[in-house]
Amino acid sequence: MNLSTQIRNQLLLQLETATTDENAQLNEAFRLLSKWRSVLIQNTLLQQEGTKVLQGPLARLDFIENSTEGCHIAKLLGCYEQPLLPYIQQAIETPYQQVINVGCAEGYYAVGMALKMANTQIMAYDLDPTAQSTCKQLAKKNNVLDRVTIGALFNVEDFQKFILSKTLVLCDIEGAERELLNPELAPALKKMDIIVESHEVLIPGVTQLLVNRFKESHQIILVEDNGQRQLDKMPAWFQRLAHLDQLIAVWEWRSGPTPWLVMKAL
Repeated sequence: MNLSTQIRNQLLLQLETATTDENAQLNEAFRLLSKWRSVLIQNTLLQQEGTKVLQGPLARLDFIENSTEGCHIAKLLGCYEQPLLPYIQQAIETPYQQVINVGCAEGYYAVGMALKMANTQIMAYDLDPTAQSTCKQLAKKNNVLDRVTIGALFNVEDFQKFILSKTLVLCDIEGAERELLNPELAPALKKMDIIVESHEVLIPGVTQLLVNRFKESHQIILVEDNGQRQLDKMPAWFQRLAHLDQLIAVWEWRSGPTPWLVMKAL
């Protein structure tokens, strides 16, 4: 069964299901169709440009054809999480000894930063075995496997191992940041720089909770996302797409707010 047939069947099932909230039903149908369209545009991008990231701090990363989770085409275009990218660039220019990437997924940031930070060790963690395997393959593909260490579970007590090193923590763990990023349990965090995606959509109030925990030890910048994206290097074929397709191409499949906190140790 091809992708279009799968989506059609899912859509029909969704629309035929009895519901008291038709607006929510239609919204979900629209999300499903938008994801389907995103994958079709992604296939065109791969045919036209290959797997190299086109712009942004991770430009020239030789990526993969499919992400282990979430949207993919925005990563190839180089506009993924664009409001955060100036801080990713700053991190790349900082002489960290280690970057601890908790929730590395397929290794977009872990391998991308290893490619740009020749003197930095990248510690990449993810609970998903497929993500771990893909991250390892991506590191090998980009010739940085010697500087990328891949693991599964990263515990609160593990921060202590890096207390004597200049360290950046890059964290995206779907709400578990509430448990992991606790300086009372991991005092080493007070001396580390931290970039964390705050999953407010999953745990309302988690952003302020993290701010309260680190406001005495860190300078904190709240980075929010209005969904708008700017492509500096737009391929000619992309310019010829319908405007709706261009919007769908840079859409990151988010269902609600996920701001970031950029926290620099004082």
